[in-house]
Amino acid sequence: MSLVDLESSSVDTPADVLVVREFLAALARTDVDTAAAYLHSEIAWHNVSLPILRGYPLVTRVLRQLARPGLRFDVIMHHAAGEYGMVLTERTDLLGVGPLNAEFWVCGTFELRDGKIAVWRDYFSIRDVVRGILVGAARAVTGRRGGRGTGYLSEVTALRD
Repeated sequence: MSLVDLESSSVDTPADVLVVREFLAALARTDVDTAAAYLHSEIAWHNVSLPILRGYPLVTRVLRQLARPGLRFDVIMHHAAGEYGMVLTERTDLLGVGPLNAEFWVCGTFELRDGKIAVWRDYFSIRDVVRGILVGAARAVTGRRGGRGTGYLSEVTALRD
């Protein structure tokens, strides 16, 4: 289970923040149909420094490819704030394939239109991604899978407790 489910604020959480939290939680569960329901028909998904993916058909096709067996996505939401149709997130993402898990920090900006995500823009450090891959590869070689029970994600969880 993704911690994005467990960290929802108890009061005064704007509806747009809840949309983004539920969207990311659905992706972590590999429930692409539920995640896609939160997307605007004119969605633009931009992982900064990579090409922008535009339109519901293309974005949902890529999300379905990323939800294939053997691939994993998880997220820990550290902070989320929103107003006037904009939501900013600070989180740790985990991407996995086979025995390899890469964990890295991401700052996301979500622009909502009519209650749906119209722009999804993620910023991350390539250095952190490369570090996450190298640490994940070392864990895979030594038999430690990483992820929620070890490494950065567990350190972040311990800090909150």
